Amino acid sequence: MPRITFIEPNGNRREVEAEIGDTLLTVAHKNDVDIEGACEGVLACSTCHLIVDPDWYGKLMPADDDEDDMLDLAFGLTQTSRLGCQIEVTDELDGLVVSLPVETRNMMV
Repeated sequence: MPRITFIEPNGNRREVEAEIGDTLLTVAHKNDVDIEGACEGVLACSTCHLIVDPDWYGKLMPADDDEDDMLDLAFGLTQTSRLGCQIEVTDELDGLVVSLPVETRNMMV
């Protein structure tokens, strides 16, 4: 199983096992990583905003236009920001490192 490292806003690193085909949002929820995902992964919010380690960013499938539009709503957007609901786990992502932003913006409330 691929291993994913989530870096929490306080700097704590949480390395977890991920199932192939799950999204990073699902992996986070299965492992009690504190990420909201208010729209439950249907690409209608930006609360699963993650910051991908620059060494890994280029290895991901590019974001599509819909994800880019939702990312525009994310607090603390960076050059390597992505939505966790849009990154699907593959064997090639074994070792992936992502950080949770300090804050999120939930526009669905």
